[in-house]
Amino acid sequence: MIGFILYLIDIGFNNEDNKSIYISDQEIKSLISAWKSQVGRIPTEDEVSRIINNLVEEEILYREALLLGLNEDDRIIKRRLAQKISFLKQESLPNKPKRKELNAFFKKNKDKYYVEPVYSFTHLFFSSDNNSKSRSQIAFDQISNDVLDIKSDPFFLGKNFADINLKEIENEFGNNFNTHFNESNLNKWSGPYPSSFGYHIIFINDFRSGFYPHLDVVIDKVELDLLAEKKEGAINNFINDVRSEYTVIINPNLRIE
Repeated sequence: MIGFILYLIDIGFNNEDNKSIYISDQEIKSLISAWKSQVGRIPTEDEVSRIINNLVEEEILYREALLLGLNEDDRIIKRRLAQKISFLKQESLPNKPKRKELNAFFKKNKDKYYVEPVYSFTHLFFSSDNNSKSRSQIAFDQISNDVLDIKSDPFFLGKNFADINLKEIENEFGNNFNTHFNESNLNKWSGPYPSSFGYHIIFINDFRSGFYPHLDVVIDKVELDLLAEKKEGAINNFINDVRSEYTVIINPNLRIE
């Protein structure tokens, strides 16, 4: 069946050189393999016929579009072709970097893998809608005098936070709230401190210092980052190699308003 279809294709399109469509065995096998992976079984003869027919129709439409110049001044087509040649340049790189190369990349970019210090804490919140500063100071004084029944306001993110770094604290509370953690003692109430929402009294019950991890701990991330850098470098090198072959002409009198 496949041979018969190819024979018909040969008769129909090979009478003129510029109308010849050659479909390789590899291309057909690739399409059938893709179909099998999607459907989960080998296609029937009728389905193979449709696969090949769709390929032929796609090629015909593609060539007729080129004859009409539909590819010219089309940003989508240009972008797609640019992406395709970028992928080709990236695929030429080896998939698995060697340990020595990973180690050198890790040392060069060590700060990127630094594990930030984290805090676990509880806080009492006093909303800015209700005399937050004075209420929080009264509450702090009460805590200092061992008063246990402190009335505070509900906070939309909750009362307890675990293993959260300074950047995350700032994102959640704002107003440079994270700067107060460096001046607060462990296992002791501190404050009141202002946030973007009011005032808070905090109790830090755990702290873990930041550290640089061993390469083996983050090796998968390092490998992905190294490959990404090499792929970007391959594209940049290719562009730099061929850039001199092109002349760029821009209207010197163009005014952008």
